[in-house]
Amino acid sequence: MANARALDKRRKSIRNIRKITRTMELIATARYKKAMDRAAAATAYTEQITKIVSRLADAGLDVQHPLLEQREKINTTRVLVLASNRGLCGGYNASILRTALPRIKSLRETIPNVIIDASGKRGVNGLKFRGIDTEQQFLQFEDQPAYDDVEKIAEGYLAEYITGKIDRLDVVYTKFISTSKQEAVIETLLPLGSLADESDSESAGSDDTNAEYEFLPSAESILEEVVPTSFKVKLFKCFLDAAVSEQVARMIAMKGATESAGDMIKQLSMTYNRARQSQITGEIMEIIGGVEALEG
Repeated sequence: MANARALDKRRKSIRNIRKITRTMELIATARYKKAMDRAAAATAYTEQITKIVSRLADAGLDVQHPLLEQREKINTTRVLVLASNRGLCGGYNASILRTALPRIKSLRETIPNVIIDASGKRGVNGLKFRGIDTEQQFLQFEDQPAYDDVEKIAEGYLAEYITGKIDRLDVVYTKFISTSKQEAVIETLLPLGSLADESDSESAGSDDTNAEYEFLPSAESILEEVVPTSFKVKLFKCFLDAAVSEQVARMIAMKGATESAGDMIKQLSMTYNRARQSQITGEIMEIIGGVEALEG
């Protein structure tokens, strides 16, 4: 039978751990709610950008922009992997790496130059452990990524794409679908593709698809602003989804750890009670034996 004192010490230690995991669960829940609000606001903004694009397409504008042009031959591509700076978030980072590694491998088989970027210490270290070096590391993002920071990254990618330094940009991140479902996905953000295709879903359900619009100063000048902004917003949405998904994963992981600690405490308490009972019984038997020896 285990020592009662050692069991009691271990039980106290697990109780302290349970307090920590419970606190981390509450913090993750609060951060999740804030991150969710920001993601919802960004979604509304993205929808408005899409509506503008839809109206440009409805106006019969010949949509042409360097960011929309498909390259005949892809010589250089970048892959941006969005992971977390901190751990204790279940299988969040492992899922990202499991999704990213096959894509990186397949790209390297067909494209001469594949450049890997990563956001988050866990992503950088995870890729390095698997023998993949990263050219750019973005370690400043937590649960509330700032648009200004993402915009700087986006402008760098835009400049490289327009000047021909890269021909494609893939982003690996965890897409937030609901509180109970987050999915690691890969999206090709550059080239953007056809704006008219993006607007199909918007125009299909609209009652004013045949309406005429007037653009000031001109549809072309608006297009020059909308296309780069559309890319920036999409990249920002990827960062926001990743932040929300990370907090959900951490919240669930800490909740599971708290419940597991509670189960361990119950089991240890039962073992401790049995050990204590056995110890007391042994002490009583020793006293009885001593009394009998004195009487004899």
